[in-house]
Amino acid sequence: MTPVKWGVVAVDPRVIPYGTRMFIVNQDGSFIYGLGTAEDCGGGIKGKRLDLYMPTLREAFRYGRKDVTVYFLGDANWTY
Repeated sequence: MTPVKWGVVAVDPRVIPYGTRMFIVNQDGSFIYGLGTAEDCGGGIKGKRLDLYMPTLREAFRYGRKDVTVYFLGDANWTY
């Protein structure tokens, strides 16, 4: 089990396998989440959705839901 911390990303493992490394940025470039690794899943994470860890609930609500650009790093074996 991975402790949650900045960089832990929840994914649908049928789409993005655990261990996949990625670089995440808002589509408009206004916020850079940075490096992340697919290490978790959640009940509401289905298909091409991500859940980015934020340190506080306030920060998570402030960030909200956004379209992001994901750059997959290394040998990503994922299906689209």
